[in-house]
Amino acid sequence: MIPALLKNSGRLHQFVKEILEQSGGTFLFEGPWFANMDMMVTADLPNVHYILTKNFPNFDKGPEFKQIFDVLGDGIFAAEYESWESQRKAIKALMMQPRFQELVATTSWNKVETGLIPIMELVSETGTEVDVQELFQRFAFDCSCILVLGHDPTSLCKELPHLPYEKAFADAEEAILYRHILPQVIWKLQRWLQVGKERKLKEGKTNIDQFLSHCISLKQQNHTVEDFDVLSSYMRALDENGDAPNIPQEVWRDSIMNLIAAGKDTISATLTWFFWLLATNPAEEEKIRQEISTNFQMMSSHVGKWKFTNVEELRKLIYLHAALCETLRLFPPVAVQHKAPIKDDILPSGHCIKPNTKTILPFYSMGRMKSIWGEDCLQFKPGRWISESGRIRNEPSYKFTAFNAGPRSCLGKEMSFTQMKIVAAATISRFKIQVAEGHPVCASSSVILHMKHGLKVKVSIDE
Repeated sequence: MIPALLKNSGRLHQFVKEILEQSGGTFLFEGPWFANMDMMVTADLPNVHYILTKNFPNFDKGPEFKQIFDVLGDGIFAAEYESWESQRKAIKALMMQPRFQELVATTSWNKVETGLIPIMELVSETGTEVDVQELFQRFAFDCSCILVLGHDPTSLCKELPHLPYEKAFADAEEAILYRHILPQVIWKLQRWLQVGKERKLKEGKTNIDQFLSHCISLKQQNHTVEDFDVLSSYMRALDENGDAPNIPQEVWRDSIMNLIAAGKDTISATLTWFFWLLATNPAEEEKIRQEISTNFQMMSSHVGKWKFTNVEELRKLIYLHAALCETLRLFPPVAVQHKAPIKDDILPSGHCIKPNTKTILPFYSMGRMKSIWGEDCLQFKPGRWISESGRIRNEPSYKFTAFNAGPRSCLGKEMSFTQMKIVAAATISRFKIQVAEGHPVCASSSVILHMKHGLKVKVSIDE
């Protein structure tokens, strides 16, 4: 099976989908006996529900996860048991506070108003092409750093400065995916020799560590009760308990790095695919533009241009919400989930699975399977998300897996929709975006579903 896997490494997500369709939704990949590469891949809904929810205690990250995802350290995405529960509880308590939710919205709007809109106005005036994936990555990175670190790196500005630590995340994500398909002995040899993607991963990790260490040191020297970012809130709580001096720098770094990565990449990837889908489905874009125009009385100084005022008004944008859900179905930013059973188990499909077997849940494949979403599964149809009463149709989380399911479901779901709606409404009400002629569009081979070649577009003012 190895030759076919390597041959299709450049289109890995699509290849997995094809294999699953041929095998009825569950497939056991068998690698060489010495390579420790056996994997159970399943997109069968009862299996996914069983693994993520019904028998959640038996499926943890597995012994290989920490090796493959070592860049995450002991942060929330790699943590297990008490460490995971403790981190999740602390993060949830902060995110549920109205003050933090307000900070998310105002931070996002400020970045759109002072960064994204001026750049798009400039490229529309000059008639030049721009890579909107890069703009969205910079937007999400700045917002994540402000919300988590209380620090604005100001990467989204007209100069578009090169920031090594911002680019390092993408290098790490690509290397991590290749660790899934290469025999462990190969990628560990590459890491030892410092060649290929492993060299990029090490360089990226160094850049990220230096950036985070600098920001953490600054915050340790100066954080006040007025600061409401995640890091300040953590430190304030620890100060009250007298625990702050006992926390190693690595613990701060792991916790913060996980949160920034989650906010930065999932938002930017979804927005990139969303605007590509609108550019290739102009009728759907027009429905969203009409919804914005119908629901809001534009200020006289911003005629025809949506301006954020409060979170509640975002709830009126039903069709926009549906279009974002449809984007997440077709292009889930986290394309695969990695699990492993603690003890012998039998999946609902009847497949036996041994302890520590690498178990892959291919969320990208699931969103494109007729058995799950019907004959029109490959079509962009936001209407499928709207009920007869005109509200958003709720789908089971184990079917719509963009935000994971079960106890590990994403805490930032509402925050993500708030940020994406602000960007989408502000952009659609001001500009028309057209994909550059001849620009190739395909998914990257990464654990985060970016566009491989970015998204080059032409921007014009919407009259």
